[in-house]
This record gives sequence, C-alpha cells and structure tokens, in this order.
Amino acid sequence: MEYGLSKELKDRYDLLTNLINKTEEKINGWSDGKIRIRNYKNRNYFYQYNGDSQEKYISVKDVMIIERSIQREYLEQVYKAAKKEADIVGKFINAYPGEIPENVYASMPDNKRSYIKPIVSTDEQFVQQWQDRPYTPKSISKDVPVYVTLKGERVRSKSEMIIADRLFLNGIPYKYECPLMVAGNEIIHPDFTILRVSDRKILYYEHCGMVGEQDYAEEMVDRAVKYSLTGIYNGDRLFYTYECSGKPLDVRVLDNLINNCFR
Repeated sequence: MEYGLSKELKDRYDLLTNLINKTEEKINGWSDGKIRIRNYKNRNYFYQYNGDSQEKYISVKDVMIIERSIQREYLEQVYKAAKKEADIVGKFINAYPGEIPENVYASMPDNKRSYIKPIVSTDEQFVQQWQDRPYTPKSISKDVPVYVTLKGERVRSKSEMIIADRLFLNGIPYKYECPLMVAGNEIIHPDFTILRVSDRKILYYEHCGMVGEQDYAEEMVDRAVKYSLTGIYNGDRLFYTYECSGKPLDVRVLDNLINNCFR
C-alpha cells in the first residue's frame, strides 16, 4: 500500500513537472525585456530594460508591451520556484524508504508471523479493528421501503444501496449511519463514514437525495454548518453527491470520488 506521504509527494512532483513544462512553453511565447516601474507624484512611469541595456521609456498607452513583459517576469519566477521545489521533492521521493513500519509484519515469513504481536497494525488489521468497533446506526421506520446492500445492511433508498455496494465492491471500508458528535454536543448520523486506508483518515460522505424539497434542503444546510463548526470541511474530510426527482444519482460522480478521494 502506498501511504499518504509517499502518494502526496508523487502527486506534488507530477503537478510541478506539468507546471514547469507549461510555464516554459509560455515563456518562449512572450517578449523579452522586463519592466521597471517608477512612481513620481502619484503617477506610474514604465521603463523596459533587457540585461545591461539602457532603459527605454514605455508609454502607458503601450499597455500590451507592459502586460507581456510583466507576465513574462511572473512566469520566469514561477518556473524558477517550481524547478527548485521539484528538485527537492524528486530527491525526497528517491530517498523515501521502500519498506515502511506498517508493512514489516506482512513481509515477515509465515512461520514467524504467528509469534509476533505487531506494534504497528497492517492495513488489513487496522481495517478489521475499525470495522469491528460496534456502533448503533440510526433506526429505520417500518414504512420505509426495504433496500438491502451486498453486506446485508438495510439502507433508506435505492441510491444509498448503490453507493454502499459501489464502496463495498471497490474495497472501501465504510459504516452506514454511524453516530458522530458535532459542535454543541449533538449527535448526527452521516450517511457513510469512510476509512481512507492510504492515510487512515476518517471521511464523511453525505448523499443529498431530495434537494428539491425545501425542508430537506434546509436540514442539509443546517447539517453542513454543524460539520464546519466541528472542523470537518467539504472537500477535505466531507464529500457530497446530490439528486432530485428529475436528476438521479450519477454513478460517474460517485466513481470519481471513490477513485480520487476515498482510496
């Protein structure tokens, strides 16, 4: 398993590499020369210079020359900063150990493993421990249609059944409507509490299935505020999907969340 830091470093390196290539391409398309700005009596005066060449006054009317020169200067500084960071991140990636503490137990011979009491849980052990912690989900009234997931859980809607099954088939550990204490010592029940194994971080996923109904929408807004006041922010540890009567759940959005945020 590639853990959070290693993955984040590689993602950052890829971003920097793309930025370097993109910036270099743009620099080649911009005019040479830099702009020096002098202020006199609250008015800016622009001068273009190139290396040791003499400054050339640029009229404020030649805004195109001014913009292109300053844009090139900005791009050059971005390029320089990205190259410097990419060099450091690249060296760190190369120096990053191939074996990390979480993987040592699994790498031990089978005939020795039974004698070991791991000080650091493997991914499988950590997931199992997390899944085994008991909790009491929110009760479902008898008048709600019965939808049962592949794990044998009853959920409230067809969309939630699809979500649960998609998570399960992709090996994403989750708990359905596990209680969570938020600001004000109030207990709420997120639709799905997810364990992201790569960094062992707990995430919360809400499917807003009736956004066209005012009372429901107001309730979801209120819940979003409670998440925020608890320090759980959208796009960080909190994720949403939406649907209404005319727009059902788009599983492509769900799959993107699974592949890009939940692994």
